[in-house]
Amino acid sequence: MARDRETPSARVADAIRRRISSGELAPGDRVPSTRQITREWGVAMATASRALAALAQEGLVRAVPGVGTVVAEPSPVTRGNSAQAHAPGALTRERIVRTAVALADTDGLATLTMRRVATELGTSTMALYRHVPGKADLVHLMSEAAFAELPLRSAGLNGWRPRLTHAVRGLWQMYVRHPWMAQAMAALTRPTAAPHAMRYTEWGLHALSGQGLTPSEMMHVHLTLFGHVQGLAGTLELENRARQDTGMTPEEWMATQEPRAEEVQASGDYPILDSYFERDGFELDLDSLFAFGVERILDGVAVLIARKSRAASGM
Repeated sequence: MARDRETPSARVADAIRRRISSGELAPGDRVPSTRQITREWGVAMATASRALAALAQEGLVRAVPGVGTVVAEPSPVTRGNSAQAHAPGALTRERIVRTAVALADTDGLATLTMRRVATELGTSTMALYRHVPGKADLVHLMSEAAFAELPLRSAGLNGWRPRLTHAVRGLWQMYVRHPWMAQAMAALTRPTAAPHAMRYTEWGLHALSGQGLTPSEMMHVHLTLFGHVQGLAGTLELENRARQDTGMTPEEWMATQEPRAEEVQASGDYPILDSYFERDGFELDLDSLFAFGVERILDGVAVLIARKSRAASGM
């Protein structure tokens, strides 16, 4: 069956397909991201996603978590052995969720669609609906799968502060692995029943039990720490998008800004900011911002616990 070369997505797919067939893009090379496609071909994000989905269905490209969409190695399966892809019983909810997580890790939650997941699995979109009612339900299952990764163990951890530090560090590392979680968990004041996420909450509250705090205060401590991680994690996906759009690391991008920064500094209007650049000792790093914020929040919790203890003893 001839391809419809009149549609924008087909034209984009054809252009990338030619780069692959000519050897310009070799196996393992990254193909243009959806955002790069929108800029290069002037098409909508949905069109770019359809083009990549078509190439994935042909087995020409595949998504690699943390890397992007790359040219696939030639193989009988990726070249269209649909009998294996559609084998009875091959499609499960767990497999759908794993595939969706990998796609979201690579390209973000905004580009994730039921159709794209189906294409990656080599099946029809309708087949997915027999296992997952829709995208919202899929994202919920993806979030639960991410929370299930958290190793909430208390062995060797004594005291509320080491336990909370351990829990929130695990949460941060999980968000780093899955930057899309910041968007998936954005409705902080409208939580849904989720056993693995609730297990994390229970672990944090248990660490605070017996410290003289009210249930409301304990929950506020938990949500303040969660909100700190959530806020910083929102930057992770934005940084991933910026890296895809520009092709530059944060360090490379900062280097391009040096001439303008030096021009601004020369005005002398920002003496305190200038002192940081002169010392050359301050680096903008999300991990250090996370750690600093957690320690300051826990310092405040320690003050609250001490105050409650003094009040209880009548001091």
